[in-house]
This record gives sequence, C-alpha cells and structure tokens, in this order.
Amino acid sequence: MKAFAILLPVLLLASCSDVREGQDLPGADTLTRAQRDSIIGASKLPGAKPVQRALDAADSASARTQLLDSLMK
Repeated sequence: MKAFAILLPVLLLASCSDVREGQDLPGADTLTRAQRDSIIGASKLPGAKPVQRALDAADSASARTQLLDSLMK
C-alpha cells in the first residue's frame, strides 16, 4: 500500500507534463540530417565509412539526375 501511495502522485505529475514528442525544445540540435550524416561519415567512429559511401552514392545519383533533367530541357 505504501508503494501505491508513492507511485500515484509520481504518475499524476508525469501525466501533467507539457513536453510533446517531436516538439522543438530550446537547445535542440539545429543540424539537418544530411549535415549530421556528413559529420558522422567524416569521423573515425565504427561504421563511419559505410555512411560516407552511402552519402557519396546519394550525391552521385543526385548529380546524375540533375544532369539528365538539364538535358531534357
């Protein structure tokens, strides 16, 4: 019964929280996903090389698409 008396107020306080998922909070990261991926790809973290290769492939595909689009005009 003691545990319930402690747990109930904690749960009530938690349910009154005003923080919503996906909401930008002060001090939140302002980098785009591409910028974060680029930083990770340039780092020496494990798995960074495949990230960089994927970014290079995406950049290459984007450049090829832009070239084809410009040729079609």
